[in-house]
Amino acid sequence: MHKKLFIPGPTEVLPEVLAAQTKPMIGHRMKEASELGTSVINKLKKVLDTDQQVIVWTASGSLIMEASIRNSVKKGVLNTICGAFSERWHKMAKANGLPCGAIEVEWGKAITPEMVDAELATGKYDVLCLTHNETSTGVMNPTDAIAEMVRERYPDVLILVDAVSSLTGARINVDKYDVVLTSTQKCVALPPGLSFCTVSDRFLERAKTIEHRGFYTDFLQMKKYIDERGGQTPSTPNLALYNALDFQLDRMLAEGMENRYKRHSDMAERTRSWAKEHFDLFPEQGYESETVTVIANTKGISVADLNKALAERGMALANGYGKKLKEKTFRIAHMGDLQMKDIDELLATIDEILGH
Repeated sequence: MHKKLFIPGPTEVLPEVLAAQTKPMIGHRMKEASELGTSVINKLKKVLDTDQQVIVWTASGSLIMEASIRNSVKKGVLNTICGAFSERWHKMAKANGLPCGAIEVEWGKAITPEMVDAELATGKYDVLCLTHNETSTGVMNPTDAIAEMVRERYPDVLILVDAVSSLTGARINVDKYDVVLTSTQKCVALPPGLSFCTVSDRFLERAKTIEHRGFYTDFLQMKKYIDERGGQTPSTPNLALYNALDFQLDRMLAEGMENRYKRHSDMAERTRSWAKEHFDLFPEQGYESETVTVIANTKGISVADLNKALAERGMALANGYGKKLKEKTFRIAHMGDLQMKDIDELLATIDEILGH
């Protein structure tokens, strides 16, 4: 039995979107591949409301994270840690031997402009890494406010943003940043396997000064193929997923991005209201995510047992993340192509199971 996914990725994928992957295969150096790649890039610019360069990679979002620091860090990178996934920036910097420092807050708390200001004032950094939406804690960081402060006070610092679990589901002004990245298996509501990002001109200029950008991780090589081969990529891309992404972007534009953002916001508010009625919210007040709600298990229920009961009814939510939060919290994602009726059905089913 298929279980409808209310987990923070991979998310539920509609049958017609899955079917878009089944178009006949083409050669990745044919003009049809150039046309497909160009179509995807142009539609992404419309969806994200930007004229910045857009680059699509056949990889998870983690690849773009690693590529973006490899292509930009010279003096040092400041990482901002507020949960399990934001810590990945710091682990990557260390793994690549890059000079780095970190701001780390208690899980459930947000990163603020004041924290970032205090650390950037040391002058040790030329790159700042942010996480827009931390799915382990349900915190949505105020990245726009942070970016405005950085641009005003530290104009030479590049700003890189992991928006894997929020882009196309929550509004973010990508033009405030130098790289904003996401993957297809979250709010984009496709199978995993592709990721994409917006890239500023000044980031690309910085990359020209970096000697060891990597091979698969070279932004300049990716841009060269887009410019010279009309939307193609240096290595063979996942063309089946390109077809699905092209189709899905048409669906997003037909819905309208403002409508899409409001749908996500409405589902988030519905879930938060239910959580406060029966349990409590885990994230710091005022910084709750628009795409996934992390609920404090104040009643001490067995989340594992709840999920078993949901599975029998064709649904799945997510337990708390890792040793810190497993069974202490549980997570309900409301992202991608889920609708309010889906959220209502899930919450009513949980109420029935728990006897609310």
